[in-house]
Amino acid sequence: MAMASGAVPASFSGLKSRDSGLGFVKSMDFVRISDQQRVRSHRKKITVIRNCKPASEIELKPASEGSPLLVPRQKYCESLHKTVRRKTRTVMVGNVALGSEHPIRIQTMTTSDTKDVAGTVEQVMKIADKGADLVRITVQGKREADACFEIKNSLVQKNYNIPLVADIHFAPSVALRVAECFDKIRVNPGNFADRRAQFEQIEYTEEEYQKELEHIEQVFTPLVEKCKKYGRAMRIGTNHGSLSDRIMSYHGDSPRGMVESAFEFARICRKLDFHNFVFSMKASNPVIMVQAYRLLLAEMNVQGWDYPLHLGVTEAGEGEDGRMKSAIGIGTLLQDGLGDTIRVSLTEPPEEEIDPCRRLANLGMRAAELQKGVAPFEEKHRHYFDFQRRSGQLPMQKEGEEVDYRGVLHRDGSVLMSVSLNLQAPENFYRSLATKLVLGMPFKDLATVDTILLRELPPVDDADARLALKRLIDVSMGVITPLSEQLTKPLPNAMVLVNLKELSSGAHMLLPEGTRLVVSLRGDEPYKDLEILKSVDATMLLHNLPLNEEKTSRVHAARRLFEYLQENALTFPVIHHLQFPDGTHRDDLVIGAGTNAGALLVDGLGDGVLIEVPDQDLEFLRNTSFNLLQGCRMRNTKTEYVSCPSCGRTLFDLQEISAEIREKTSHLPGVSIAIMGCIVNGPGEMADADFGYVGGAPGKIDLYVGKTVVKRAIAMEQATDALIQLIKDHGRWVDPPAEE
Repeated sequence: MAMASGAVPASFSGLKSRDSGLGFVKSMDFVRISDQQRVRSHRKKITVIRNCKPASEIELKPASEGSPLLVPRQKYCESLHKTVRRKTRTVMVGNVALGSEHPIRIQTMTTSDTKDVAGTVEQVMKIADKGADLVRITVQGKREADACFEIKNSLVQKNYNIPLVADIHFAPSVALRVAECFDKIRVNPGNFADRRAQFEQIEYTEEEYQKELEHIEQVFTPLVEKCKKYGRAMRIGTNHGSLSDRIMSYHGDSPRGMVESAFEFARICRKLDFHNFVFSMKASNPVIMVQAYRLLLAEMNVQGWDYPLHLGVTEAGEGEDGRMKSAIGIGTLLQDGLGDTIRVSLTEPPEEEIDPCRRLANLGMRAAELQKGVAPFEEKHRHYFDFQRRSGQLPMQKEGEEVDYRGVLHRDGSVLMSVSLNLQAPENFYRSLATKLVLGMPFKDLATVDTILLRELPPVDDADARLALKRLIDVSMGVITPLSEQLTKPLPNAMVLVNLKELSSGAHMLLPEGTRLVVSLRGDEPYKDLEILKSVDATMLLHNLPLNEEKTSRVHAARRLFEYLQENALTFPVIHHLQFPDGTHRDDLVIGAGTNAGALLVDGLGDGVLIEVPDQDLEFLRNTSFNLLQGCRMRNTKTEYVSCPSCGRTLFDLQEISAEIREKTSHLPGVSIAIMGCIVNGPGEMADADFGYVGGAPGKIDLYVGKTVVKRAIAMEQATDALIQLIKDHGRWVDPPAEE
């Protein structure tokens, strides 16, 4: 069913605010991000869009059916059926040009103490040698600002001209000082002029709100004037974790508040005729991050603005986790042609960020260069701005079935794996699927693979192999095998993989009645070929478009498929089946899976993942699959960590402490722990976390529950144990499972 849409009515009678019930979009009466105008209606204030076009001309529609959030009809990207890079103006950062006419630029941030001039220069040189285009340095106070002049001079003497970006929080006077020597200033609208958030709900009158805006203008104008004078660039960088109380009181802790916060600063820049700036909308949750950027773009389209974008998922963490979260957030936007400079934030040395960053940028530029996509189709059902999951109909038990098929998929997202049976040691085979073994018999556990794909069945007379498979089927694990295998050496109760051609030729009719079918398809087939799905009772669909196709985009083909299914009320679960060639680098695998499947899962499209790589070990593929589902906020199978990349503000060894905390707490699914080097984004990013471990002063740690500090200034040495005790006190601790 198409969504209702319409222009804003002239009279606002009867409009009421409703909470959408979604964690992401609270207190949404109206999207309005342009010049604010408030109207009273039924004793409630409502916010309306009033901007370059009269309100009556802007067509708004609910973000999704029944949603109280109205969004401009403007699309958030250039094309909905292929990757076309969004046209932007060029912003100069020193000698580096950012924008759609230029390659996607790669950047990172130093972790040294900025006052340590030699150490910081050393790090910048290392980062530049690795191929970064820009480097950011934190500047907390006057002493750091003074050091920046020496850093810049020292680099120039050594013939390093990489543009330097000053990271500013809470310190307008410091920004003014450093604008004289650095090429770009990053300001955080949440804390540049507003006081540090106390997370208090404040009721503002119209006059008070206006006063605050005037205060921001007063504090921010000198910096804009200085950037104009010296030819500097600026990033207006909103963080979900550090919105001001004023913004949160007005807009909730939401993507919408993030956009409004940035727009307040952008309007001041524009008023002063300064346009050399870029936007960013970072969050540690990739789903919120994607929504915030899309909302920003829809609003920029309404305004006719064309500023470039800096993309990043903040506090992504380390290792595979950090790469996966970054790939989901950044990769999703790159597939839509969005993003002009990117940073992959990892809790690792800064130069380690460059390689995954480049892999992501290359993926995005390649897609835009080839304009990868599918034939145009109409998109009516995808929710761009608020998360709603399309849940496929899970398998139900049918009369006469002797095994239970209800466990072959998981309601929060399924993990399938392609395996070859190692029958010399069935127990190792069971372990590779993460089953629990009791007296050598397999049972499903929290993070066990749901279903396996066996490309080859064991011979009919191999009793041991067949018994090993029967034991899995008996504990409700699915076994899928190709049609030709099942016809030649049938395995009782296996599900059979067929393609559309086999379906239309009727080859599947040779199978015994009641055989469960799994249908593999590309998603870009002519609609007449998809019609056969209406007459088939499939247990699930595998969306499998080869990743090496030059022109066809897997993401757009899948969106087209979901559109077809919803248009025809087909409720099959859909599994994202990604086949990578032998020899694929692990980072390419994580980034490819995060981009190609994550871009769909963050829109609620899909019920699971099957990552197939012949030469990769199963444990790595299994972990990558579960990481992908958890990163898309679906299935939670381990502790969730929100950990920042180190920077010059960090008050302890982040990598070492992060590893120590993970080692002791990684067995607590459903628990989220924030590990923060300092307080800049601390309490806010911990909005998403249950417990927080934050650097309070050198060598001292503050512990949080949610946004509330509960213990201050704990000595470093005792802090991890104190964190564990805190988790126990709140009844969230379980002991690690004993080794078998």
